[in-house]
Amino acid sequence: MLLDDTPLFEPSLLTELDWESCKVGFSPPISPSQPGEGLLLRPLCTADFNRGYYKVLSQLTVAGDVTPEQFMKNFEHMKRTGDYYIIVVEDTQLGQIVATATLILEHKFIHSCAKRGRVEEVVVSSTCRGKQLGKLLVSTLTLLSKKLQCYKITLECSPHNVEFYKKFGYTASDESYMQCRFFE
Repeated sequence: MLLDDTPLFEPSLLTELDWESCKVGFSPPISPSQPGEGLLLRPLCTADFNRGYYKVLSQLTVAGDVTPEQFMKNFEHMKRTGDYYIIVVEDTQLGQIVATATLILEHKFIHSCAKRGRVEEVVVSSTCRGKQLGKLLVSTLTLLSKKLQCYKITLECSPHNVEFYKKFGYTASDESYMQCRFFE
């Protein structure tokens, strides 16, 4: 099995974003094309399995024990559907993933068969917090969902993160988030 640098989606989608319409400021200035010294923001690739992708995810939740074969199977499914946009920030000096976030597209029958974007799994490694990478990830996925013509983008967050997401134009809805877990 070959874990290589094949991207999950076309990288040019990230360089074509209308960064001028970004709702938050960055000081010092950073962007998808210039995320900071020694950092690279790009689509997830299969080689990231060996670059600490799961180590970063495990700082958010239980990532589980995943084999390279399982990872490849999921990656290939996600790439084939074209509805998954997982971005990572790589520390190019260390060759390690230090941040990640996911945008998932849902195809609807409502709103004239529109698409809805959903942000999931936003996490920055504890070693890289304070470098505005969380802001960069959320801004990038928000702009990407607009570019992909989603009629709206949503996310779920804990109450202590609500103020953070409001900076990007997100508002709390009147709806209640509910779940039915089958596995912990």
